[in-house]
Amino acid sequence: MHAVVLVGGFGTRLRPLTNSLPKPLLPLGQRTILEWLLVHLARGGVTDAVLALGFKPEPFMQAYPDARCAGVQLSYAIEDSPLDTAGAIGFAARSAGLHERGETFVVANGDIVTDLSVGELVAAHRANVQHGARATIHLTPVADPSQYGVVEFEEGGDGMRGGRVRDGRALGGRVRGFLEKPAAGTTTSRHVNAGTYVFESDVLDMLPGDAPLSVERATFPALVERGALFAHATDDYWLDAGRPESYLRANLDLVGGRRRDRDVAVHASATVSSDATVRDSVVGARAVIEPGASVVGSVIFPGARVGAGAQVSGSSVMGDVAASSTVRDALVGRD
Repeated sequence: MHAVVLVGGFGTRLRPLTNSLPKPLLPLGQRTILEWLLVHLARGGVTDAVLALGFKPEPFMQAYPDARCAGVQLSYAIEDSPLDTAGAIGFAARSAGLHERGETFVVANGDIVTDLSVGELVAAHRANVQHGARATIHLTPVADPSQYGVVEFEEGGDGMRGGRVRDGRALGGRVRGFLEKPAAGTTTSRHVNAGTYVFESDVLDMLPGDAPLSVERATFPALVERGALFAHATDDYWLDAGRPESYLRANLDLVGGRRRDRDVAVHASATVSSDATVRDSVVGARAVIEPGASVVGSVIFPGARVGAGAQVSGSSVMGDVAASSTVRDALVGRD
């Protein structure tokens, strides 16, 4: 099975970290956001992924010189100009020959961190096809729907499948529509688009890939009009890692046992002084924590250095922190 992974964004909210490294290649534990995504795609049966690239394509090719990651074969679709989400999907899928193959394929946003079972999403979609589905979208619940665009959908019957929620009910069915930042009392839905989809290849007829087009604002509403868009709602762990606080939380949750997956907090090649303090943090490969330094609730990137006596808390550090400095709730770039 193929997947299209959208990794062409600018990552502006995570600057200066993304001045030198695309957002999907930022560390998540001891891997990268993209590698963990591909791990989950591979578990769900994905064997090949085309990366939809625009901004800074070279780092991806340098990161995976043999064009493989997590056992998934990679190819690259590089846009000459930004095509938005639907345009990028159409362009990348055609570059991988998916339109000619006529295969069902997965689409994933490259900055989503989730425990979603891709295999269950694909199985739900295949069950929905017999009821007219041409696409199925993963939904996740949020506490305050007024801050998002929510998705209204019918709870399915007659064999339609959905994700398991905490009360044991399966949620899934035909999508009725989308409401952007609804006022209190205007909808009973608290589910939002979680950024992973399954498409039938004929959906590509709606995604020409030669001009900017939004899958959220154009393609999905058109599928709703045809009764061809279905939902798969789960309460799996889910974060959009595109903001400083959520990026930090994604890392700390992974090493803190709050995920199904877990990673080591301190890489074996890191150097941590015996009288330094490291707590509830991620320390990457070849990083150095010097004597008397304190690192709490932070991410120290591979090769970064925290100087003697420095105090770092609630921060993501790509570069160096000078001795005796205090860094709090900050992003520290390479320079």
